Amino acid sequence: MMAEDTDEIRKKIKKELDRSRYQHTLGVAYTAAALAMRYRQNIEKAYLAGLLHDCAKCIPTDKKFELCEKYDISLTDSEKENPALIHAKLGAYLARSQYGIDDEDIIASIRTHTTGDVGMSMLQKIIFTADYIEPQRDQAPNLCEIRQMAFTDIDRAIVRILSDTLDHLNQKSAAVDPKTRETYEYYLSLTDNGP
Repeated sequence: MMAEDTDEIRKKIKKELDRSRYQHTLGVAYTAAALAMRYRQNIEKAYLAGLLHDCAKCIPTDKKFELCEKYDISLTDSEKENPALIHAKLGAYLARSQYGIDDEDIIASIRTHTTGDVGMSMLQKIIFTADYIEPQRDQAPNLCEIRQMAFTDIDRAIVRILSDTLDHLNQKSAAVDPKTRETYEYYLSLTDNGP
């Protein structure tokens, strides 16, 4: 992927997202690039994955369901109950079909950025984390601590993000995607001291 292609994708994304979502997207792209520098990953790939992670976010819910049916994207019961999760799978599909991305790691990073996944690649970890800590975010608890942790021990940062996310969902009595809990338990088992 060349820089010119990235510029074209950025212009196209800007048209697809509302203003605040576009600002968030730029924040994720730049944060992903910074994390890629820290963890010696491909900076351009991380930036591009960050740029595309929410490419399906602003599609109306009914249309998201329609597109998933049209493109044979299977949804879990949890995703049907919580349509806010659908944009990850749909976005992965659109990244390939509408934005010409054929890098499987970028596609996987978009697909898993909301719930995480067991055994994520470093790029998947970077996008998952960058989505949570980018500079526009200010509502989540422990953000300052998690932001620092992201640059020292990304697995521990993931555990903390998932722990706080699960606490938040439980407080709201909201449905929890089983993949979120599975990811939390997996990364918790890899870290020494828990969150």
